[in-house]
Amino acid sequence: MEPVDRSTIWPYDERGEPGRFYYSRYDHPAGVAAETALGRREGGDALLYASGMGAETAVLLAFARPGTTVALAECCYYGTSKLLGLLEGWGISYVEYDQTGEPPDADIVWVEAPANPVLTMPDWEALRRHRGLVVCDATVATPVYLQALDEGADVVVHSATKFLTGSHDALLGATVTRDPERSARLREFRGSAGIVSAPDAAAALVRGLDTLDERMARHTETAAELARRLEEHPAVSLVRYPGFSGLISFDVEDPRAVETSTELILNATSLGGARSTMESRHRWEGDRIPAGLLRFSAGLEDVDALWADLEQALEA
Repeated sequence: MEPVDRSTIWPYDERGEPGRFYYSRYDHPAGVAAETALGRREGGDALLYASGMGAETAVLLAFARPGTTVALAECCYYGTSKLLGLLEGWGISYVEYDQTGEPPDADIVWVEAPANPVLTMPDWEALRRHRGLVVCDATVATPVYLQALDEGADVVVHSATKFLTGSHDALLGATVTRDPERSARLREFRGSAGIVSAPDAAAALVRGLDTLDERMARHTETAAELARRLEEHPAVSLVRYPGFSGLISFDVEDPRAVETSTELILNATSLGGARSTMESRHRWEGDRIPAGLLRFSAGLEDVDALWADLEQALEA
């Protein structure tokens, strides 16, 4: 790896004109390198932001206006609905809908593939028929399992903090589009709002993309086996797993007792890292999800060791 350039400014040229990099709020070398690598994987123009929510904010600032209605996938990441709720004061409204079916009439349709934490998938045929701008949060799928721009999405959003970087050590968001005008509008809002990525986080994405295929295969293999075993456990009433990636959710009678009884699995928020994490989501999301739901993100540990930890926690 080349050294990370953490400069915030670069000198103008001999004519007093700015070069490719002049102020890091607009662009910096590590960010451009990471955007190029992610754009290559997604088949579009990628832009990085200070966080996944920063990316979502940029999309809504760029493409919504007073009077815009957003159709939002039910039980998708709760931070998205919270952000939209805050924007209602600016004349932006939203309605939640079952993304496995036809979306209602709206200016923007916001889906998540799969939805976090209920793990439903959108109806792509229905989305291709829709008049609105289609935004897809593909954080859990990653470009390994989903090319959302090929499926009909106009804008792809990632919380690159998760699987894309894969180490729980970088806060980062991304958007990807194929429309130059949309990309330019997003870039303008990103720079003006000051939500550009940090150089070290961008460098972490470059490293993460180098191992993405191998890591996602391991996450998937482990999660699929654990989902199978969880379905057979008498303390588990329901298991949700889309068949790919490392995220599982399952329902138990007392989620707090289970999440606080693990030893190898970290009782913490977030997902997509090398270390497995698990948490009750009701504490954050309330009654929009089942009270007994536990969200489990399979890391890169040995699958039998993870199962032993889950099994003793379930029996506790």
